[in-house]
Amino acid sequence: MVLVPSEFFLGRSRMLVLLNELEESVDSGAVSLYMPSVLSVPEIESLLTKINIQAVPDGLIEKAASSKNGAVVLWGSTQRYLVLPPFPIREETTFSGYIAEPLRQLLDSSLKIGLILVHLGTYAIGVCQGEELITSKVGTGLIHGRHKKGGSSQQRFQRRRQKQVEEFLDRVCNHAKAQFEPHARELDYVIYGGPHQTVLMLQKRCAFLKSFEDRVLSLLDVPSLRQKVLETVVGRIWSSRITEWQEV
Repeated sequence: MVLVPSEFFLGRSRMLVLLNELEESVDSGAVSLYMPSVLSVPEIESLLTKINIQAVPDGLIEKAASSKNGAVVLWGSTQRYLVLPPFPIREETTFSGYIAEPLRQLLDSSLKIGLILVHLGTYAIGVCQGEELITSKVGTGLIHGRHKKGGSSQQRFQRRRQKQVEEFLDRVCNHAKAQFEPHARELDYVIYGGPHQTVLMLQKRCAFLKSFEDRVLSLLDVPSLRQKVLETVVGRIWSSRITEWQEV
């Protein structure tokens, strides 16, 4: 038997459909394993051995161990899945059969999430409840491109550009405070998007955002920002990454 993997993403509604179909299927040898992100590679290997998954396919353990939100293995004789969920798995649990209830509860929850998407010169900030965007702010700021000439002219330009960057980041910080503050106690997670260095500069410069450090989930790769991008990201953050193995 050779198992061939395929990878894809499922949004919340389609993921719930798959879970329902799995639970309705009959497979006496199926097992379900829920793993939080704190587990190491040897610990995952040990768990897979205990639940008698034979011939663990290449890549499964590494993908599970590298997921910041943990992983779910739904494994039977005909249907075999690794699910990397959009939000953290908190407890390690093992079940006989396809048991989707812990994952279903996670996807059915009405989490309140703060979004900060930032490129130098554009930003989009919002708060969503579940998949509904309940408040948002999208804007731009003037930041000149890099100066290619040398000498004192370049130095003056770089100082001016640096001031523009700082003013832009301060503006983003103020808008983040205005959007988040009314919901600060209720935010379950904060998710950033944009170039890593730009996000780091914002986090370093914006003292208000430090209060959410324990709730930061991930960094998304997003294009230059518009309201449509913000709305699309809301759907993305509820998507699960799936690897399915099929016999060939």
